[in-house]
Amino acid sequence: MPRSLLILLFVLGSSAFAAQPNVIVILADDLGWSDTTLYGNTAYYQTPNVARLASRGMTFTRAYSASPLCSPTRSALLTGQSPARTGITVPNCHVPQVVLQATTGKKAPPDQKAIQPEPVTRLKTEYRTLAETLKDAGYATAHFGKWHLGPEPYSPLQQGFDLDLPHHPGPGPAGTYVAPWKFANFKEKSPGEHIEDRMAAEAVAWMEQQKEKPFYLNYWMFSVHAPFDAKKANIEKHRDRIDPKDAQRSPTYAAMIQSMDDAIGTLLDALDRLKLANNTIIIFTADNGGNMYNEIDGTTPTSNRPLRGGKATMFEGGTRVPGVVVWPGVAAAGSRSDAIIQSEDYYPTLLEGLAIKPAEGQRFDGASILPALKGAALAGKATFQYFPHNPGVPDWLPPAVSVHCDDWKLIRIFHGGEKGAHRHLLFNLRDDLGERNNLAAQKPELVTELDAMIEKFLIDTKAAVPVPNPAFDPKKYHPELEGKQQPKGKAKAPVRDRDDGDPALQGWKARDCKASVKEGILRLTNIGDACFLGFSAGKHSGPGTATFRIRAKAGASHFDWLANGTEGKARRAEFTLKGGDWEEVTVQLPATGPLGIVRLYLPMQEQPVEIDWIEIKSGEGGKPTRTEF
Repeated sequence: MPRSLLILLFVLGSSAFAAQPNVIVILADDLGWSDTTLYGNTAYYQTPNVARLASRGMTFTRAYSASPLCSPTRSALLTGQSPARTGITVPNCHVPQVVLQATTGKKAPPDQKAIQPEPVTRLKTEYRTLAETLKDAGYATAHFGKWHLGPEPYSPLQQGFDLDLPHHPGPGPAGTYVAPWKFANFKEKSPGEHIEDRMAAEAVAWMEQQKEKPFYLNYWMFSVHAPFDAKKANIEKHRDRIDPKDAQRSPTYAAMIQSMDDAIGTLLDALDRLKLANNTIIIFTADNGGNMYNEIDGTTPTSNRPLRGGKATMFEGGTRVPGVVVWPGVAAAGSRSDAIIQSEDYYPTLLEGLAIKPAEGQRFDGASILPALKGAALAGKATFQYFPHNPGVPDWLPPAVSVHCDDWKLIRIFHGGEKGAHRHLLFNLRDDLGERNNLAAQKPELVTELDAMIEKFLIDTKAAVPVPNPAFDPKKYHPELEGKQQPKGKAKAPVRDRDDGDPALQGWKARDCKASVKEGILRLTNIGDACFLGFSAGKHSGPGTATFRIRAKAGASHFDWLANGTEGKARRAEFTLKGGDWEEVTVQLPATGPLGIVRLYLPMQEQPVEIDWIEIKSGEGGKPTRTEF
């Protein structure tokens, strides 16, 4: 073959490969706009690898999540559709009930003006996801980390991904970031392994296998969501750096951000080593704003200042998030943009940039931001956030929807005014980033204009919207409590979370499920991803066994014991249920001291679990403890 022809074939082959760059989406969990060094708002948290990422592409100063909570944003990123359209408006995709269509709510307490809609609990497989589109275009696909859009048959494996690790349906890491974990079928490789170290290593190993063909890697981090724990050495490192006058002063949270940043560095190092960096698109963002309502190290996990509010609020602190897009040959290295972008925009942007046509009839609520990546403005672009709930965190609002357009932001509070009318908050974010000056009364024409955009959006998405509450009682309404965090313990836990007082349980306590006893059988329903039965087995010590007769679906689970009660880390023994009919299971408990509190964990499932009896036995405990329900 002539040398000139070989050169031509090489060039054509290289061009064909370059036309299909790899895609990596890194989604941090609960990472606030002020939690990285991108915007100059933190002196405490250290994110050198996020800065390294930004040096390779474009940083967006006005990137927004689709929602102030996680699952709605995750659904929006994967489908390009608003939570208003999918109906996923709260992070409830780990609950056992399957709800696929949002509906109008039926009732509300008399102190609330609006009735919240009933949200969806799973991402329907009818939606065409980004993974499915790229897979059809010849991409290898894999998901690593948190999912929280539903267990099988709604897991990543049914939504276009070839691989899913750790294949966990829950809202956060299984028990802890630092091993031993409690994932059903995913174990640590070494004692004390950090889940982000492991996820990044698994992602790199997968990239190495796919390096000869285009791939889509979805790395949805567990970090920096609760539970709040981290590598002890890193916590101590940041403890020595605390400025007590700084609103960001949690060493544990700083250590969690360090592990998140280290994982990003691991991916960047691998891309450089594999010589893939120049042919890889990277999107880095977060699912919602920073957490301002939990407590760790005697303070809140973070502060979103200068923004108002945080996670679960409709103010900027709840929805403005870090945003970086690396796109070699498209976005200039080290560039910045003030364009307004949102989670729904990434899918249509990738399709346009990769020259992939949407499926017939496929629609997006987002729009391509390719012009912004090339340096242009997106004047007049409107983005919407739909959150028809009132979670009772600091700076919370009643059920609301918002629109951003240029410098303006309008929040509509559904039926929050007089006689069922909507109430509005209008802010000029250029002059009032902290959203303290409501201009709605001064600019009624602008309110009307922006609210018309909201109305069109709600009609277009066919959103299930809040309705006026006919049971509303003005005497029980306390507007002064709006935005104030509800005291801990004020609200009673749902019945599905625990059953402690039923004497029929004979000392066993149910968590994340509902327990009842009928005709000698313990029946568990409403089973969540952290369902277990707990029992005080303090009289038992040394190696022992736990034996029980059970009827449940097949799956792997474990039996824990906490020698010092609720203090310290649990030891774990695993078991697997065959499923289908009644079976007797014996679990060996290789304890070296008191069993303390024992916990029988059960796989998440929609069908009820039935237990006939449970027996705890140990070599030094004398008679076995047998519970016949």
